[in-house]
Amino acid sequence: MWLPTRLDSTLPLALEGYAWLPNRLRRADSDVLATRLLGQRAVALHGPEAARFFYDERHIRRHGAVPEAVRGTLLGRGAVHTLDGNAHRVRKAMFLALLTGGGVEDLVARTEAAWDAAARSWAGRRVMLFDETARVLTRAVCDWTGVPLPGAEVSGLAADLVAMVDGFATAGPRHWRARLARGRRERWLADLMQRVRHGDAVVPEESAVAAVAGHRDADGWPLDPRTGAVEVLNIVRPTVAVTWFVAFTGHALHRWPAYRERLAGGDPAFAEAFAHEVRRFYPFAPFVGGRAVTDLTWRGVRIPARTMVLLDLYGQNHDPRVWPDPYRFEPERYVGREIGPFELVPQGGGDPRTGHRCPGEAITVALLRSLAVRLARLDYRVPPQDLRIALHRIPARPASGVLVDVPPV
Repeated sequence: MWLPTRLDSTLPLALEGYAWLPNRLRRADSDVLATRLLGQRAVALHGPEAARFFYDERHIRRHGAVPEAVRGTLLGRGAVHTLDGNAHRVRKAMFLALLTGGGVEDLVARTEAAWDAAARSWAGRRVMLFDETARVLTRAVCDWTGVPLPGAEVSGLAADLVAMVDGFATAGPRHWRARLARGRRERWLADLMQRVRHGDAVVPEESAVAAVAGHRDADGWPLDPRTGAVEVLNIVRPTVAVTWFVAFTGHALHRWPAYRERLAGGDPAFAEAFAHEVRRFYPFAPFVGGRAVTDLTWRGVRIPARTMVLLDLYGQNHDPRVWPDPYRFEPERYVGREIGPFELVPQGGGDPRTGHRCPGEAITVALLRSLAVRLARLDYRVPPQDLRIALHRIPARPASGVLVDVPPV
């Protein structure tokens, strides 16, 4: 059956944020819900089996599903996220070659060095963990990708990269800051692409900039300079987005200080469990969307072809059927447990090698695992501040950015 509705949920989504979809599904007492969003017919799905259904390309495609507001701020036009089939697989193979294996270890090492250098400068100061982390990650990821970045330009680029993430889900000033930042940085990197191809700029042969400049798509053609710039940003920007998780880590260590000493001990298994719990517990992406390839049925609900299909991420990460006592912060829940590809979904589900799951998720976990330990080892105090996290704001973040007082050496 098809469940019709005339009510558009765009305004309720803007008002309720992360709670909008979980609340609607809870009221319906169902894992499937018909709604309307941005004036279009939509079906929302929830749960691991829904994730398995959603990430099957025979059912759902991303092409044509990403709203223009997201393309114009977060992802960029022509990005790998907007492709399907062989075109997606060929483009994504380039990312996977860069974002897996030894490349991740190299990025982590560069980030650790940038963090340690920055932490020395924090002595005797009150700093905002969010802003400082953004600058650390910007410096490290540009060094790793081969993007030339003079020290004086780190803060400006970090602010633009944060703006792209911060403004994708709002129609207000944050959105227009994000658009301006993306346009500015796409032009900058498109110029770099052209100079690399013409031999006027030299970057390391194994770098991401060199890989994107030399990449050929499924049609055999190289990327045009603007699309190349988009894809370089799709490595740099998500890395800097780990800033949100580091700020949430600071929030968690303040709320549950007993974990600080254990995390500072450096046990890799516990550090990884802590990173997973931060990603599950705290809000990041509320849902992802695609379009039905053909007429479909799920749990008895008919989904006509081209219908927008939403997969509930935040709700699944707080579903007691998947995560017992889901509003309890408990890293121990991962110890000795193998996480299924459709269970923990803060950055989507499935296999990143073949589907639309974020190929940079391994980087997110590796960076968060490392920086969480470094933060736990840092000598600091948390002054009085507003640490509330407003769930109506997408993406959510601690209101104060997590201020810390670092004593003099």
